[in-house]
Amino acid sequence: QVQLVESGGGLVQAGGSLRLSCAASGRTFYSYAAGWFRQAPGKEREFVATISASGGNTYYADSVKGRFTISRDIAKNTVYLQMNSLKPEDTAVYYCAAKRGLAATIERASFGSWGRGTQVTVSS
Repeated sequence: QVQLVESGGGLVQAGGSLRLSCAASGRTFYSYAAGWFRQAPGKEREFVATISASGGNTYYADSVKGRFTISRDIAKNTVYLQMNSLKPEDTAVYYCAAKRGLAATIERASFGSWGRGTQVTVSS
């Protein structure tokens, strides 16, 4: 397992942008796929975006496709989520997650390591 710490959340107006960062501990993070999930009050935690260990493959939820970009810096053990054209519906706690293995998936249950989350609030 790895330890994950998210940062970069905050309050932004609709149409604005935020970049979330996920810092991972350990020197073996290069062998983990990673992703972002979000959870609004009273709702299930849902898939947002995932990325393979190499960074060569990415997947996005339909609701964020074209607006969000997931990336990673292997040397820095960091995963990012660039969020543009934010909507009030994007308001949620965003969680970084990681799974062993090179391939990315969109299934929450396959991710064994989780950060504590960072709040993103989009005002109208």
